[in-house]
Order: sequence, then structure tokens, then C-alpha cells
Amino acid sequence: MENPIDFLDSLDRDMSMKILMCLDDLSDLVRVSCVSPSWRHHVIENGLCKQLCLRMFPQLSKVDHVVEPSCRLKEPAEGESENFVKGQSSESENRVYTFLARGCTSFPVRGLIFEPIYASSTDNYPEESIHNTLEPSDRVARRASYWSSKGHSNPAVPETLIYKLVGDLCVISEINIQPFKAYFQWGLPIYSARAVRFRMGHAKSPIDDPMGEASNDSTDDKFVWTYTSQEFPMAQENRLQKFKLPEPVMCIGGILKIELLGRIQKQEMDGLYYICVSHVQIVGRSLSPTFGVDILEPSGKFVLKVNSYTKPSECEDSSANPSVSLRRSVADLGQIINILRGNVFDGPEYEWGEEDDSDDEFLP
Repeated sequence: MENPIDFLDSLDRDMSMKILMCLDDLSDLVRVSCVSPSWRHHVIENGLCKQLCLRMFPQLSKVDHVVEPSCRLKEPAEGESENFVKGQSSESENRVYTFLARGCTSFPVRGLIFEPIYASSTDNYPEESIHNTLEPSDRVARRASYWSSKGHSNPAVPETLIYKLVGDLCVISEINIQPFKAYFQWGLPIYSARAVRFRMGHAKSPIDDPMGEASNDSTDDKFVWTYTSQEFPMAQENRLQKFKLPEPVMCIGGILKIELLGRIQKQEMDGLYYICVSHVQIVGRSLSPTFGVDILEPSGKFVLKVNSYTKPSECEDSSANPSVSLRRSVADLGQIINILRGNVFDGPEYEWGEEDDSDDEFLP
């Protein structure tokens, strides 16, 4: 073809941006960059990959600047320092956001809970602690496994569970919760909440030890919440209920709070309302340790860091939490010791089906 016309050169910048901003797939932007050096320059100079990431995840608007794993900036030539450094910075941002957009859609989907760190109340600690919610089964070592709130005469009183995630940067698509059915109580009551809501954010200071049982201090003083979901109704059913977010959300800081809103079931023996949960799953993609963040307080902005440009392999994805296996082993050991000592099992009795012996897979 003779005398080809580059339409980007024929249009003003605003019109070119309107056209290219219609691209909502990273692969399309990469193809545009490969058309010609001028098109690549247009994509980088106008930060189109960054704009795509911002449309996908508005939480990234808090990024102050990006950092790559090694210094790739070259020394500017004499007389071109300002433009040269600006160009190098644009190249760096383009690399970081291109890799981030790819990671948000291609890194392995997995379970994201690292450990529970807080429950607003616990009825019998540690037997009914939040740590039991990591178990996929509501029966471990022939004992009931669940978290229970304290009882309350007011059914409107909410409860809160807070979890630390496997990384500081995670893309969360759904949270799954299974209310507990008290199979050892008459009528088999199910202690679900009326509704549930989720918040995501970061801790104001490093969390060395889980907070465990509730204290008099407000958790809002310890965390900054940067995302709040809508309310989702919860069914009073003994099944793993999936609460899928309208769009995947980037959790910056690795903390997720579950707000259990309203109580439904009253316990017959004391006439108080309780909420009980047997299992919690948080599902999505962990961008750590490939990516990291440094929170800049008190501004709330953060530094987005690329620690490596290597995609994590599938074999690195393990949905099994080591702490779950450890607690299960301890529970089994305790059961064996009780048997050797001749102690009679004093927990609620129930029929032990074959399905109780199987290990549930984390993802369907």
C-alpha cells in the first residue's frame, strides 16, 4: 500500500484518546503498541495501561508511585534530562501496569485466608473460636467445629469477623460462608445472620499477633477500610453460601472484615439470639509476593512495587492452610490421649457418616 495514513496523526489527542480508551482488554492494548513506534509511544505517553487498571480497579487511584525490582533508568544525555527522565518514568509505569493487568486476570485462583485475627465476641473461647471457621467440615475429631458469638437479647446486634489474607495485594471475587447447624440441639437450629457485608483495607500498624478474642478497643482504630460492599441477604440454611461481588475488588493491605448483620435464631435453653459460622472461604487471586505495597500514612496512598516479573506457577497455589492441618492434628492427638486415659468423650454425639471422613476440596 502506497502512502499509508496513520489516523492517530490525523486526529487530535482528545479524539485519539477517546478511541483507544474504548479498548478494555490488555491484549488489545499490547497489539496497538506493536503497530508502530508512534503508536507505542502514544500508549505509553498517555498511560493507557494505567487507565485500564484504574477502570478495572478504582482502588488503584491511591497509588502514589511505582517501583520496579531493579533500577532500569539510564543516565540522561546532556541537555535532555527533564524529557528523558519523564520518558523513563512513563516506560516504567507502562511495564508495571501492563504486568499488573495481566496478573489480575491470569494468576491462579485460590483461597486467600492466611489466618483469622479478630472476632467481635466468642461464646466459649477457645472451643468456639474464629479459628474453627478455617475448617471445611463442621465436625473435627468427632467434635463440633464452629465459631459462635455471645448470646444477645436484641436480634439487631451485629457481629464481626476479621481475616488476614495471604498477601498485601489480592483480587477478591467472592466470599463464601456456611452458617452452623447445631445438630446436638433439639430441632437442629441453624444460627445464621440476616445479612452480610464486607469491608477491605489495611492495618494502621503491623499485626504481630492475632487479636483473638474481642477486647474493649474498637477495631476501627486499628484498620483503615478502603472498600465497603453492598449488603447480601443470608439464607438460614446449612450450606456454603456464595456471595459473589458485582466486580472483582483489589484488596490493598490484605485485611478483610465480614460484618454479620442481624440475628435470626434464638437458643431455646437461654432465650438469647446467636450467630454461628462453621466455615469461611475468601476466593480470588493473590498478587503477592510478585507485587507488594508500602502504605504511606497518614495520606492513605501507597507505593506499588514489583518484586519480580515472574508469574507464580500453578504448583505454588495451595488452598490448604498449614494452621488448619496443625489444629486438626492437635485435635486428633487430644482425642487419642483421652481414649488412652479411659476418658469418655463428653461432646455431643452424632451419627458419623462416610462423608465426614473425606477432605473437601477448597474449590468446586
